[in-house]
Amino acid sequence: MANAKKIYLDYAATTPTDREVLKTMLPYFNIEFGNASSLHSFGRNAMDAVAEARKKIARFFDAKEDEIIFTSGATESNNLAIKGILRAYQKNTKNIGKIPHIITTAFEHSCILKTCQKLEEEGSAEITYLPVYSNGIVKIKDAQNAIKENTLLISAMYANNEIGTVQPIAKIGKLLKNVNKNRQQKIFFHTDATQAIAYFDCDVKKLGVDLLSMSAHKIYGPKGVGILYVKKGTKITRIQDGGDQEFSLRAGTLNTAGIVGLGKAIEILQKTKGRDAKKVNDLRDYLIKKILKEIPAARLNGSRIKRLPNNANFSFSNVEGESLLLYLDAEGIACSTGSACSSGSLDPSHVLLAIGLKPEQAHGSLRVSLGKYTVKKEVAIFITKLKKILQKLRKVSGKVLQEYYSQKNI
Repeated sequence: MANAKKIYLDYAATTPTDREVLKTMLPYFNIEFGNASSLHSFGRNAMDAVAEARKKIARFFDAKEDEIIFTSGATESNNLAIKGILRAYQKNTKNIGKIPHIITTAFEHSCILKTCQKLEEEGSAEITYLPVYSNGIVKIKDAQNAIKENTLLISAMYANNEIGTVQPIAKIGKLLKNVNKNRQQKIFFHTDATQAIAYFDCDVKKLGVDLLSMSAHKIYGPKGVGILYVKKGTKITRIQDGGDQEFSLRAGTLNTAGIVGLGKAIEILQKTKGRDAKKVNDLRDYLIKKILKEIPAARLNGSRIKRLPNNANFSFSNVEGESLLLYLDAEGIACSTGSACSSGSLDPSHVLLAIGLKPEQAHGSLRVSLGKYTVKKEVAIFITKLKKILQKLRKVSGKVLQEYYSQKNI
């Protein structure tokens, strides 16, 4: 961003709201402020704005307008996708006493993993967690081998939020299309595309998905709004009771301003995606090359090729990630050690453990994520400061960390 004192390199956590998006939203706070469910002109104006945003979003995903369900963001969308599919299955009297099977990956976002873990603990579902290997990518063969007679759903994120690796979603979609031809119980397919939206093709027909989640604030839209795409004919039941908004799938007063902002963000993205992706990809390659060449004992986590254009996740030996983060912040540089949703936890990243890192390696990780406002000068300054900070921290903490992990017998 255009601030000489501070450098923001945490675009995977959130993005600043685009000025055009903000400008489009403003009237819906205090001029066109009506409740979109009201029948008077204030309400009709709000609903017209919602309908226009829905149309833009549906076009972007190559979906029908009534397949776009507005939510508060990807966490809610992911919960609705998994629990909604499960509830619909349980409501069918033919399934009484049957426990359905859900397949996901070992390094999903915490809102997917915790949802699946809870269902598993309750005895509501049997869960298989697919391995992702050192490159951070799922193997199609593993997904195929995990399918059982009672498999109801596969949920796999399009691009990982921590290490940025990209999953073969379209290939899994093709696999399921063939598998479902010979099954009585269809296997539904869901992807959390939150990180992928800004850079990859999210045409739901090409991906072969029945459900897709995303959040506006990852694409320069506002926080607190997102969507769940639900393919026509997908058996899903609401998980939030109340009014009949969003085709009776998501109760609650519509966030008109947020929805309008999401619609505008999608509109801008459709025009600029290719250009922004190339610029960011070039910066990311420059960043990775410089760090791996100039910093001793630096490791890039996950595939160097099959990854988001804006993501670089590193591990640095003999360094504690939280300390590194604080030192960088003191220099006016914002990065992350992983998912912002897990920043309150001192446990090593489940994503990094899933790809085979040891706990001490995972604790020394740093996620650097770029955006459309990032410039090369900022990246160069970051690398210079990072090298100095690492030298300082390694002198102080290397022996301390080694002692700690040896005592813990890790």
